[in-house]
Amino acid sequence: MIQTWEIRKGQVESDKGLVAAQHFEAARAGARVLGHGGNAIDAAVVTALVLSVVEPWLSGVGGGGFLLYGNAATGQVETLDFNVRAPRKLDPADYPLVGGRDVDWFEWPAVEGDRNIIGYSSICVPGAVAGLAAALEKHGTITWREALAPAIAVAERGMELDWFSALCFAIDADGLSRFETSAALFLREGTPAKVLASGEPRYLPMPAKAAMLKNLAERGARDFYEGEIASRIAADLKAGGSAIDQDDLAGYQPRWGRPATQNYRDTEINAIAGLSGGPSYVQAMREVETHLVAGTSPDAGAARVYARAIRRSYEDRLKTMGQAGRTGEDCTSHLSVVDRHGNMVSLTNTLLSRFGSKVTLPSLGFLMNNGMMWFDPRHNASNRMAPGAQPLANMCPLLLTKNGKPYLAIGAAGGRQIFPALVQLTSYVVDYGMTLEQAFHEPRIDASTPTICVDRAAPADVAAAISADYPVRLVSNTLHPVNFAIASAVRRDPLTSLNQGMAHPTNPWSDVVEEGCHGARDA
Repeated sequence: MIQTWEIRKGQVESDKGLVAAQHFEAARAGARVLGHGGNAIDAAVVTALVLSVVEPWLSGVGGGGFLLYGNAATGQVETLDFNVRAPRKLDPADYPLVGGRDVDWFEWPAVEGDRNIIGYSSICVPGAVAGLAAALEKHGTITWREALAPAIAVAERGMELDWFSALCFAIDADGLSRFETSAALFLREGTPAKVLASGEPRYLPMPAKAAMLKNLAERGARDFYEGEIASRIAADLKAGGSAIDQDDLAGYQPRWGRPATQNYRDTEINAIAGLSGGPSYVQAMREVETHLVAGTSPDAGAARVYARAIRRSYEDRLKTMGQAGRTGEDCTSHLSVVDRHGNMVSLTNTLLSRFGSKVTLPSLGFLMNNGMMWFDPRHNASNRMAPGAQPLANMCPLLLTKNGKPYLAIGAAGGRQIFPALVQLTSYVVDYGMTLEQAFHEPRIDASTPTICVDRAAPADVAAAISADYPVRLVSNTLHPVNFAIASAVRRDPLTSLNQGMAHPTNPWSDVVEEGCHGARDA
């Protein structure tokens, strides 16, 4: 017997603030902050910190990211770069190439023992704590201690376990089992913790992480880089063989900047400039604007325009910037926030791979990134390993303005699938006048590889049209493997000032929560 399922998730509309995130509990924490008078930055920081507990394999204090902030009063958009960076004492010779190729479509040489992908040698200097604290200090209204309180409470109670968390643990059980602290925290005798058949809630407490977060609340964010917490991080890393030391931590500072901008129809795109997915997204959108003739809805011709624009942008990315990451899933987390005044935040944070390096620091209880994976291991590459270098990232948070006001905050998780997804989603909204709900349910393609993946739900002529230019593979928009990036967005109607939010339809945890804690899951 063949069963056909249709999964549908609705958008949330409100004259109040909205938080869209990949986990409902984190979104609720951010929405509570809005309900108590906090602004978009306050809510974004709280949401990101809670995400580090409830989905610890995707993002967290051991990772890094990018943020865009749109000020409703002035229309100004600022960027904040708090991505990971290589240690100053990095020696590329410690990552010798071996025979054979990795699993990438561009066939990077493999590194001996996957030292750039798993374990202490794959870790870069984390920037998340510095970045979130900097955002709060410049534009927030709550204290650092107040921002950390919800994450501390959830860490003490523990993340809730269900079938989805069991799946995520199972996928990486082999890697986690290689590191004693990770195995002790996430596995039970080498297997994922079981979900109770009765359906009663079961939790995974994180006492070491909760204690670290409490200390961070008491001593301030810089303690992570220059104080007692920094000393313990450096000691754990040294014991595991990492090149990161206390000077690397003390020298870390996030960077405020100006966005890469591009006019698109009646909107202005604001993206992260430099070592991100932003420049590639902007380049693709220029071509889409030139060649797309929008009708009433996206058709095969539009899909062919998207495929060509994305592929050409990717080809230029390889030639001029290098490439970030392998084809294995980057397990990033994105959140989008709009407050009742129209201020917006688009924030992407990551550990890179699922569970990052698979290393949980023994004395502090949190996972570390595997940022070295983002460097091309070939010593003559543009995105090569170098002391203190920042790798080329796939993250691509966006903030579009309209009539000089924040209009759309959007981003996604999914590694190289991110900017191809955002090309289509933003075009669906701007070119076709779709609501966020319509845009998120519209079938997409993924053109991040030379073989174009087409959603089976798309009309048959879409694959046929694209096959005139590229090889095509039909795939489903499944939970695992992730074939299309996991997006979330908020938008503000410039005429009515109503806010609209949407989260990825096939992700069981993603949600949009209204100020006052009413979300799509509660509808």
